Amino acid sequence: MSELLMPLVIVINAAIELFKLLVLAAIVMSWLISFNILNTHNRAVYVVMDFLSRVTEPALRPLRRILPQMGAFDLSPILLFFALWLIQMYLPMLVRALG
Repeated sequence: MSELLMPLVIVINAAIELFKLLVLAAIVMSWLISFNILNTHNRAVYVVMDFLSRVTEPALRPLRRILPQMGAFDLSPILLFFALWLIQMYLPMLVRALG
């Protein structure tokens, strides 16, 4: 059975990697906007940031409710990266154990 599920695990891992890249892009863009390197009045910057926010916020919002505020520093992406890393690490082991 694990031989049948391993391609699914590979696809899930690829999706998680893509999501991690989108979270990283959102973090970098928010820093660039904060330091006035990028301007949100620019339509292209606004569209990209809006897309990244719509994709990443559903995963980050619950974590922001749990984690305490650290001033301007947001720990939720770090916790999200750690959780996604754990999923990537233990999902293949779980599939092998089930099969």
